[in-house]
Amino acid sequence: NSLLVAGSATFVSVLFSSMAAYSLVRLKYLYRNWIGRLILFTYLMPSGMLFIPLSVMISRLQLGNTLHGLIFVYLTFAAPLSTWLLMGYFRSIPFELDEQAMVDGATRFQAFYRIVLPLTGPGLVAVSVFTFTAAWNELLYALIFITSPSLQTVPVAISRLITGDVFRWGLIMAASMFAALPVMILYYFAQRFVVQGLAAGAVKG
Repeated sequence: NSLLVAGSATFVSVLFSSMAAYSLVRLKYLYRNWIGRLILFTYLMPSGMLFIPLSVMISRLQLGNTLHGLIFVYLTFAAPLSTWLLMGYFRSIPFELDEQAMVDGATRFQAFYRIVLPLTGPGLVAVSVFTFTAAWNELLYALIFITSPSLQTVPVAISRLITGDVFRWGLIMAASMFAALPVMILYYFAQRFVVQGLAAGAVKG
């Protein structure tokens, strides 16, 4: 369940956030800077404040107690984070590359898909790792919106090892270690891209 939810939320978030970040960095339109700031403020908003409106939305969409609904909920914090981080990576790529591609006959989307997006590969990997980690470790929304034991995620399963005032530390520590393994493996294989992505987004080209 955790792999499905975190993986799907990461994929959808990075897919739409890459286009949103490209739009905010490359295109010029009214209130562009304010939209970028609002995206950051959305991510900084405490998750507890979003519980009631998200509950209403999930109820009206009839997505309660489903993994699809949980993926939708996770996008509320994954998409703003991905968009804000990718904006820094797109700023590091010279604008002239887009212009040259469009001079050669490419459309705006083709310039984005074929020229800019491949150059932000390390940044996309870094953002994907951060987004996946945040979704993998999330507890509050998974605890609230999922009630079936068969659909619970790893953090929820670990939290339910505590019954009343009884803390089964052996089971909790063992479960926590196994829960950390997928993220550790992910960071191990993606560490080179994460470092490149952080360096690419640190300097404006």
